[in-house]
Amino acid sequence: AQAQHQIRQVLRLRPGDSIVVLDGTGRALDVELEQVTREQSLGTIRAEREAGGEPRAQITLYQCLLKKDNFEWVLQKCTELGVTRFVPVESQRTVVPLSSLGVNKLTRWARIATEAAEQSGRGRLPVLDPPRTFAAALADAAGYDLALIPWEEATAVTLRAAVNEASWQDESVPRVAIFIGPEGGFAPEEVALAQSAHARPVTLGPRILRAETAAVAAALLVLPEL
Repeated sequence: AQAQHQIRQVLRLRPGDSIVVLDGTGRALDVELEQVTREQSLGTIRAEREAGGEPRAQITLYQCLLKKDNFEWVLQKCTELGVTRFVPVESQRTVVPLSSLGVNKLTRWARIATEAAEQSGRGRLPVLDPPRTFAAALADAAGYDLALIPWEEATAVTLRAAVNEASWQDESVPRVAIFIGPEGGFAPEEVALAQSAHARPVTLGPRILRAETAAVAAALLVLPEL
């Protein structure tokens, strides 16, 4: 319904016009429209190719729940940047409880991610997982090539240095997990738990960033390397 609204009401396309359709699995389809009505649009595929816009790495962002619309902002911007998968997380200092997230909220988040992927020309739609606890998120990230947890008290290793130090085969698809805390940050015992699960504490620089800023900064620092 949203795509049909874009075609007919926003872009005002007509029969004979051409559009590029992303199938969400990595393919781009060149389609010539043949019928545009209020209910549906029909067309013929004229060409098919691999879509661009995807990084070599698969990045999962384990983002702790945030107040107001800040989680949605992170979801939108990090989708545009190339994050592959999002996992909402409830941590010790999270203000928004998992119990407050209803079906309507999760549906809205999925729509935001889809629209951001389309706007930025992503070849694949990002995956939005159900929310889970911090401990469950750590267990979920087991087996990733690299797991990073930016923390304001970690000063020895920068995030970019940790990525550069990681080793994987040139032909492989690196799987990187990034854990971003809530407004109050991660508690020391959570960082210790993360370390025991082989997640590496890193710094994003000398300044303390807001949670939503940290998510975007971390994605920007990881993706240019991969």
